[in-house]
Amino acid sequence: MFQHLFDTMNEMLDQLICNYPTAEGAQKLQYDEQIQLLKQMSDSLVEQWIDFEEKLSGLMEWDQNTAEAGVMAASAAPSAMAVFAQPLAVATVEAGAAAPETGNANDQQLYDAELNMEVPYETAELLSKGQGYYKLFMFTNAAAQFQTAVSQIPECNLARLFLAMTYMHLQEWSEAQRHFQLLVALTDYPKWRALGYNALGCIQAVHMNLEHAEQFFLKAHETCPSFKDSLANLKCCKETPQQLSLFFGSTELCCL
Repeated sequence: MFQHLFDTMNEMLDQLICNYPTAEGAQKLQYDEQIQLLKQMSDSLVEQWIDFEEKLSGLMEWDQNTAEAGVMAASAAPSAMAVFAQPLAVATVEAGAAAPETGNANDQQLYDAELNMEVPYETAELLSKGQGYYKLFMFTNAAAQFQTAVSQIPECNLARLFLAMTYMHLQEWSEAQRHFQLLVALTDYPKWRALGYNALGCIQAVHMNLEHAEQFFLKAHETCPSFKDSLANLKCCKETPQQLSLFFGSTELCCL
């Protein structure tokens, strides 16, 4: 079940082992960030495994005690088993990309509607593996997974959002633009539409179409005022158009 995750982590680690000793400057800083990310993922997996082992041991101990007692009152069963009541999903998709702020009930409903669509096991696996690659900055590999997922379920806006953002990292502007245009047309969730408008503004700014870029940034802010990147980009276009430093919302997807 977790084989693809460990394969991805090992692939990344093998690359770091080969390249890190000779890395310098900005490249070394990027490798340091990737090493830290791998360490965090490893620690998280260990902690989750320990929690799982504790729950499993508790269940086995409860089962053994039950067998020894020979009989258990039916009324006692629910409380004895409550800690094990959470179901195990066959395939899960990480549902944290640009989540709504606490307290906005309408946005929460729209966000839940985006994520609660039925996704076949195979597509969920593609999304999970793609997000693993994305977090490890292996964007070419991530794009392949998300593209296949979008081909299987074109109405899955989560897959399209990740695919479009991956193309931004790869600087494949035309493909990124195409998918963000589809995203803003298809999604009802304001935060994702704002991400799309903001990214479209960044693409226009890259091509020095600053007037169009500013219009997209304003539209992103109007769509979701809590999304701060669009105003920062708008300010950058107005104040330092010859030295652009743009934020296209990638960190929103990394906070999963």
